[in-house]
Amino acid sequence: MTIDTLTTISAIAPTRHIALDGTSNFRDLGGYTGQDGRAVRWRRLFRSDHLAALSADDQALLLGLGLARVCDFRGVTERSELACALPGAQVHSLAIEPAVVQGMKSLMDAGQRLTAQDTMVLMEDTYRAFVLDNTPRFKQLFAHLLDNGEPLVFHCTAGKDRTGFAAALILQALGVSRALVMQDYLLSNDYFRLPLAVQNEPSALPQEALAVLWRVQQSFLEAAFEAVETDYGDVSGYLLQGLGIDATARRRLAELYLDT
Repeated sequence: MTIDTLTTISAIAPTRHIALDGTSNFRDLGGYTGQDGRAVRWRRLFRSDHLAALSADDQALLLGLGLARVCDFRGVTERSELACALPGAQVHSLAIEPAVVQGMKSLMDAGQRLTAQDTMVLMEDTYRAFVLDNTPRFKQLFAHLLDNGEPLVFHCTAGKDRTGFAAALILQALGVSRALVMQDYLLSNDYFRLPLAVQNEPSALPQEALAVLWRVQQSFLEAAFEAVETDYGDVSGYLLQGLGIDATARRRLAELYLDT
């Protein structure tokens, strides 16, 4: 990417995916139809994989978009190994420790042959745990969203699981339909690219398990919503009881992030 590309992007209609040198899954949540037929504002809410490998051109582009707020869902080790490379950004750690790979290794250590189906079960359990164990982290995210309407990016390592559930909650809070929420979630399969260094690194995990691990499936997000519905009745109940988002807060979100 070059500075000329930045100029071109700024001059044309916004796009869902923003191609960057140092990250593959950087996307804008704008344009989806939300509450009362109002569209989510473009260039306000972004989701991404980690931001540690941004090039100078990437940095210029993101700073040109006014992006200075970052919410990072990565765990302690993930964050320490790959620090955010966006200059001047205010980074808020909302740490959710990754558990899937450890679960996969535990099964293998117990002598079990790890299959794609085993990995799917672990992934679905991970998504349920977002609700059961990590609701405080998502509550913190919404506190940052309500603080002001300046551009914000939230991310994890691959930008697909912790980030995917966060995006689903934000879009639902803004009145976007479940069908569009799922459509946005599944776009990670189109855009996320495993870095070459990781692709070439030997792994003890079976290839069929890795093929599940590095993609998203509808059943993963549905597992999180099932946990929401079991404990809170529906997403509105979760927003209110779990995340503290009452009617006043939802109106504030609409004012900040929906077109007038």
